[in-house]
Amino acid sequence: MKRRSFLSTAAKSVLIPTAMSRMGMSALVPGVSPLAHAMSMLGDTDKVLVLVYLNGGNDGLNTVVPLDQLSNLSAARPDVILPENRLLRLDGTAVGLHPSLGAFKDLYDEGRLQIIQNVGYPEPDFSHFRSTDIWMSGSDSDQIVTNGWTGRYLDREYPDYPIDYPNENAPDPLAIEIGYGQSLLFQGPVGNMGMVIRDPEYFYELIENEESTVPDTPAGDRLAHVRLMARQSQQYGAVVVEAAERVTNQRDYPAENYLAEQLKVVSRLIAGGLQTRLYLVSYGGFDTHDSQVEPGDHTQGTHAYLLEQVSEAIGAFMQDLDHLGTADRVMGMTFSEFGRRINSNASVGTDHGTAAPMFLFGNHVAGGVIGNNPVIPSSVSYDDNLEMEYDFRSVYSSIFEQWFCLSPQQVSDLMLGSYDTLAVTSSDQCGVTSTTRTFADKPQLSLAPNPAVQSTTIRFSSTGGVVEISLFDLAGKLIKTFTKAHYPEGDHTLSVSLSGLPSGQYAVIWRQERFRANAFLIKH
Repeated sequence: MKRRSFLSTAAKSVLIPTAMSRMGMSALVPGVSPLAHAMSMLGDTDKVLVLVYLNGGNDGLNTVVPLDQLSNLSAARPDVILPENRLLRLDGTAVGLHPSLGAFKDLYDEGRLQIIQNVGYPEPDFSHFRSTDIWMSGSDSDQIVTNGWTGRYLDREYPDYPIDYPNENAPDPLAIEIGYGQSLLFQGPVGNMGMVIRDPEYFYELIENEESTVPDTPAGDRLAHVRLMARQSQQYGAVVVEAAERVTNQRDYPAENYLAEQLKVVSRLIAGGLQTRLYLVSYGGFDTHDSQVEPGDHTQGTHAYLLEQVSEAIGAFMQDLDHLGTADRVMGMTFSEFGRRINSNASVGTDHGTAAPMFLFGNHVAGGVIGNNPVIPSSVSYDDNLEMEYDFRSVYSSIFEQWFCLSPQQVSDLMLGSYDTLAVTSSDQCGVTSTTRTFADKPQLSLAPNPAVQSTTIRFSSTGGVVEISLFDLAGKLIKTFTKAHYPEGDHTLSVSLSGLPSGQYAVIWRQERFRANAFLIKH
């Protein structure tokens, strides 16, 4: 993990009581004090990337429709073409969204959805398995790479993983994948860097098993042992449960929507304080060779259902992030292994194709449409395909550079080559981090009495959202977490007991989203 200098931001992020003079500035010098190391770890970054895999190859031409190409498009795919008067037109563009993407249009109108046109890679492969590996590894089509683009990133951030993990500085899963197996995406050079949650139902079983009790009998002992073994099979199961239990009030998600169920879990874990940076969820069924549309109404059918599920799930996810106060921390991205052919086929469907649009979503995405509408020839043969305008690795590189704030050279190393970047964020997200953001004109943290004997009162502010306040010793060891809960906007007080705490000097660290403050406490 990157280690930022504590001293470079101390003036903006630390409230130092008079007791500080007794501690000596050496306690704050990175490389000298484990406490400074722990502080820099906590404030390094809390940005999250949620990857949504549309399994099967989504038909981009019926997802983001080029309005200026409708005549030629109608001739090329008469069996699946969407009626122009039903498309959701995007203001200021020559683009219309599928009628099922109402929630996407709302996000677009809010400036929280970006469409990147014609994304693919040179010399495309039309095999589901091979093309999925290419997208997840970030490789050339003629290159076999056995680790994922995000797996390499995590290996860079946590170079010794999995040795001695989890630990005090990295107690949480590095990445979480919801699904029935480990994909290539989070595979690092040495091993898999992520945790798999089999499905949302298993997630809730994990929580319920943690909370339930067993009878005080031999049979109960055996049941408890079975549950313990099941829990230990997931290395990070306990911390996932702990994070989930902190969040009990989420917004409603659409019923009978598997993607929504997955994203609800992701939102809950983010709001619960899990430090996991990367999540992968997936939704299948996009291999629409047949019955893509209803013959009598092309706005209905398999593809319409799939897009509605995706749009409604991501729309609900964004509303939940807003409600829980975590939306500023999260960026999402959809991807699929390829698009579909320009021509429709004889089965009221479309076959494997090449380039297709990608969607980025979040409070800090640039919004709008990047790229030109695909050009549809007046005469199209079965073998004709859409031309790639943007290499998918340009999108990955842009996210690394603009969201996770890596240097161009670091990005090039991770992406196994250099790629042009696109403007995917609305503002500079790398000049404002946890260690430099402050509330304007109001104190963030104070302690009284200080020095203290049996108790003290912590006064702090909240912008509305999850606040965490923890106590560390000067060796950087976490002693206890006083609170990690949702607080409404405003000023708050928290009385905490210091009973049983040895006399000495401690650091109180307060965090909320990208804000942070520290104060030092003397215990008599």
